[in-house]
Amino acid sequence: MEWYRLTGSILSLMGALFLFLGALGVWRMPDVYNRMQTGTKSTTLGSILTLFGLGVYHPQWMGQMLILMLFIAVTNPISSHALARAAHHIGIPLTKKSVVDDLVEEEEPRLESMAEMEER
Repeated sequence: MEWYRLTGSILSLMGALFLFLGALGVWRMPDVYNRMQTGTKSTTLGSILTLFGLGVYHPQWMGQMLILMLFIAVTNPISSHALARAAHHIGIPLTKKSVVDDLVEEEEPRLESMAEMEER
């Protein structure tokens, strides 16, 4: 077996391991914010490792894999941040063990109705 096939296989297996551990983390975390953080970090790293392993295993695909890795590295954290802010904005509570909620000071008060929004 050539070195690049072995290296690609190992990287892909490491990526699959990160994806599996991320799924366990999502299952075990107490609230939506911790689940989102666990899922985002593990899927970002797991997907990138899997794609890089696939690119090493099939060198002719490396260009496409690099584009996909860049796309995942940029969009995964941004989408997770947007979902977390939306969850906080609609009032999904933090776990009782959380000690700091920095978004409370940053967000303006929510509007109760469309009439209030039109007044502004």
